[in-house]
Amino acid sequence: MVIKEKIREAINRQINREFYSAYLYLSMSAYFESINRKGFSHWMRMQAKEETEHAMKLYDYLIEKGGRVILSEIESPLSEWKSPLTVFEHTYEHEKKVTEMINDLMELAKSKNDYSTEVFLQWFVNEQVEEEASAEEILQKIKLMKDTPGRLSMLDRQLGER
Repeated sequence: MVIKEKIREAINRQINREFYSAYLYLSMSAYFESINRKGFSHWMRMQAKEETEHAMKLYDYLIEKGGRVILSEIESPLSEWKSPLTVFEHTYEHEKKVTEMINDLMELAKSKNDYSTEVFLQWFVNEQVEEEASAEEILQKIKLMKDTPGRLSMLDRQLGER
């Protein structure tokens, strides 16, 4: 039950991308700590944890399919943003890119007639719908607030409850 080479390589790339996402969200968490937005920071830490879980889900699947996991260098994420708004603009755009990556993986699995990988990846397809919606919802709330400190504090408390 050895996985096809192109799919193995693509899953290894996606493992790296998921770990990069975790790094990115940890960096965003650190940024929010630096501006005393603990709720925003907590939300991003939970995102980082989820992304690590996604990477490990791919890691375990690849091993289960008889493939070799090859870890590569993780790119350094940004560490500075202008405001909570720019962080969530970045978050939303990043999640849209991840959706594209998952769709590309799904397309590759289909083109190689790798039905078990298609079924496995369906979980990620569904997860990305939720990830994009969540990021966009917070982005829209911040846009409506127009960086009003009192309103941002309310949202900060709300995000801290995640």
